[in-house]
Amino acid sequence: MLKKVLSIAGSDAGGGAGIQADIKTFEEYGLFGISSITSILTVDPSTQSADIYPIPRDIVEKQLATAFSGGALDAVKLGLLGSLTNIELIEDYIVRNSQHHLVLDPVMAVKTNDTVLQPEIVSSMIKKLIPLSDIITPNLVETKILANMPKIETKQQMMTAAENIFSLGPKIVVIKGGARFPGYEALDLFFDGRSFEFLTGPKINSQTNHGAGCSFAAAITAGIAKGLQPLDAVKLAKKYVTCAIEHGLYLNDFTGYVWHGAFQNAQQRMIGEINYEN
Repeated sequence: MLKKVLSIAGSDAGGGAGIQADIKTFEEYGLFGISSITSILTVDPSTQSADIYPIPRDIVEKQLATAFSGGALDAVKLGLLGSLTNIELIEDYIVRNSQHHLVLDPVMAVKTNDTVLQPEIVSSMIKKLIPLSDIITPNLVETKILANMPKIETKQQMMTAAENIFSLGPKIVVIKGGARFPGYEALDLFFDGRSFEFLTGPKINSQTNHGAGCSFAAAITAGIAKGLQPLDAVKLAKKYVTCAIEHGLYLNDFTGYVWHGAFQNAQQRMIGEINYEN
């Protein structure tokens, strides 16, 4: 039976991050993607500044009611949540439906606007959603906030941060160090409360990385939904996103997106399948 996976996140008008990245990733993994949109993100092409437009609470709730109308799903990924009321709604639906396989990507800022979410939203996320999460996937900025650490520049600091975040209640912590981590390799860390595993890959000299964090978390979610063990899901997700960055594209002169179809050469699909005869 085709598995169903839900993304609760913001919508990226550019098509490469947020809900769009999640749905594309789910499709690449052979899953049926469902979406509940919390906000809409746009970027002004003249100033490169981002604007976020919240979706009203009642509309978010109607989306969640639709998404969970058949009960618990095979997996759920949480991204940009936007408000305290959204967090409360999501917690209610997760608990009420006994939803398992929850992956939390604790989005606190976007690349074009590094403004961190309000402290009360971060506190609510820590209290209500992190303890329900099977896997949490913070980037380095988010890791510093959640781990209450001023800097993370060494492997030891990353390990300490993972332990700090693990103490908040998730089953597994995956820190997305990526290309931002000092050194010659893109470094991520997997921690399940018992052992650490560093995942390395080459740093790619490309700006086509917008949407990489969303896509990585979505790929982990998809792998879990398909029955992979968590570490295997993370390893495959890293390969998927690395390929997506390597074959990325530019929406305009300054925004470079990952290409979600790169891993399976999606650009070749349907070629030769079109019947030109009447």
